[in-house]
Amino acid sequence: MNSGDPHHNLGLARVVNHKGRYRLGVMGGTFDPIHHGHLVAASEVAARFSLDEVVFVPTGIPWQKAGRRVSSREDRYLMTVIATASNPRFTVSRVDIDRHGNTYTVDTLKDIKAERGPDVDLYFITGADALASILTWRGAGELFDLAWFVGVSRPGVDLSARDLSHLPPDKVTRLEVPALAISSTECRKRVGEGLPLWYLVPDGVVQYVAKRGLYTPANDGAVLHADPVE
Repeated sequence: MNSGDPHHNLGLARVVNHKGRYRLGVMGGTFDPIHHGHLVAASEVAARFSLDEVVFVPTGIPWQKAGRRVSSREDRYLMTVIATASNPRFTVSRVDIDRHGNTYTVDTLKDIKAERGPDVDLYFITGADALASILTWRGAGELFDLAWFVGVSRPGVDLSARDLSHLPPDKVTRLEVPALAISSTECRKRVGEGLPLWYLVPDGVVQYVAKRGLYTPANDGAVLHADPVE
């Protein structure tokens, strides 16, 4: 894949006849599975920042999760497509799952910026706890030139203002969203214990998980082997 080719199709909705700068939210994640907490966070950020669109970007190889079992890229991508299909403001990109090697946010943002052109402002949506450690991410020196970062609060995470004091204040916002105590880890655990997923994830995702037999002892995903971190 030539990530620097502005003509490469990343599976993103095109900007057509849009006046002024286009405000695009970017929500990356393993999405194993995607759940209502992800969707509520994206919707809330879209409303607060007047975003024209939020693109969900399932990770290819999340290097932080090396050694854990992770569902296939295609299963995670298709669940994300199903979960977001009913919201016209949500789209899904294959940019990370089609890229070879580990998934790094700096590469994700560069590829999307190249595909969308110079008249697009990016807003990267992540967990507030992850935002506190952003300077340890690969390419951290470039991240704030590529996007505005929105750290959404998660249930049980107490992130005070001082935890973000090391980040540029004109490029970072912390935003509290409606508290939904849902996690992908808990969703997988419930399936393994024979408990229902209904109302924790979109209905279509419940049906997809059941049809594919995901998160059961017989189909618990593959152990992730990430490339060595440079």
